[in-house]
Amino acid sequence: MTPPPKTFDPAEIRRLDKTHGWHPFTPMGPWIDPSHDPLVLVAGEGPYLFDAEGRRYLDGNSSIWTNIHGHAHPRINAAIRAQLEKIAHVSFLGSTHPPGAILAARLCGFFPPQTLTRCFFSDDGSTAIEAALKMSAQYWEMTGQPQRNRFISFRSAYHGDTRGAASLGDVPLFRGGLGALDFPVARISSLEELTALPDATFGDVAAVVIEPILQGVAGMRPWPRGMLAGLREWTQQKGIHLILDEVMTAFGRTGKMFACEHEAVIPDFLCLAKGLTGGYLPLAATLTSETIFSAFLGAPSRAFYYGHSYTANPLGCAAALASLEVFEEEKVLDRLTEKILFLTQALKHLTGAREIRQCGFVAGIEVREGTGMAVCLAARRHGLLTRPIRDTVVLMLPLCVSTGQIDDAVQAIALAMQEIDSQP
Repeated sequence: MTPPPKTFDPAEIRRLDKTHGWHPFTPMGPWIDPSHDPLVLVAGEGPYLFDAEGRRYLDGNSSIWTNIHGHAHPRINAAIRAQLEKIAHVSFLGSTHPPGAILAARLCGFFPPQTLTRCFFSDDGSTAIEAALKMSAQYWEMTGQPQRNRFISFRSAYHGDTRGAASLGDVPLFRGGLGALDFPVARISSLEELTALPDATFGDVAAVVIEPILQGVAGMRPWPRGMLAGLREWTQQKGIHLILDEVMTAFGRTGKMFACEHEAVIPDFLCLAKGLTGGYLPLAATLTSETIFSAFLGAPSRAFYYGHSYTANPLGCAAALASLEVFEEEKVLDRLTEKILFLTQALKHLTGAREIRQCGFVAGIEVREGTGMAVCLAARRHGLLTRPIRDTVVLMLPLCVSTGQIDDAVQAIALAMQEIDSQP
């Protein structure tokens, strides 16, 4: 085992990483090539990140869609430090603790009474989805309909990489060449396609799963207005659960705290992660109703036998509570309205894009075929860090940015596109 360097040396960090590291969603051949110098990020403040050479970048995709209020926010930092002085971790199996119990109540409190009343914690977006799938299937089994073990998801969907979540997905790039691994899944393209199917098709369906309002990994593609409300009405008519994957869309990204608020929809399961802790620590939550929860009561065999060692980690819960307090104290959503309008206007001046898709404070900028990564690397030279989804450049800034910083981000993409398009 190679010991870490005693003093911070960017070249040594790169050597250690290339020798021992393995990065997610990354072709590692080009990464470990001697000519490649990986970006070494060492600090963050507000919407900015700093590399080992002292260069500053706007965090253009919120550190993979997680950061909400910026880096090193004093309110969240203080909350984590205060919790650390008490206890860093304790099992949620057989005990509880203040930040976990309070956070569960706070999350359920965003919704009308007697709707989403129960909160199950896990570690990340995939496990939040996994919990919802297993809860739904077990609910039907324990209520006398064991045949209901099939799920419906949408074309181009992505819901995570654990076995059940991956079985829902429809993006071959993220499936590793594997077929459905666990739950049987049917995939559809639209609400119209779903409602046109005969009733006999749905006798074994447990739930429909969807990212509300906006599909993320599909390329930041908004759903038609009214689609979510129509889907909720249809699932209620058919007696089928509705699982909303708000791992990416929650906590202000679409302009409201939760995307489902845009169409006044309350699902049977709501899955949260990424921005839950403000982008600080891994934590996820699956919210559901008292009706579903009550089916798990009674004999020990009816318990929900699923969980993780770090479920409801107190540091993560403390960060999440602090993040929710920042939303209130800084009136984040009220201030976001102006920023969304400014982003809309700025994107109108972004010429050369094949298509621009915006939903709230999220934008997908489709560039010339085959140039997505090149544009993002060029944007880095102009002070913006982001990543593409194939040829869609994602712009998802922390909510704390100013209008001037929004303009800087859009200008960086504009300059990057010009540079790449001018190359032979």
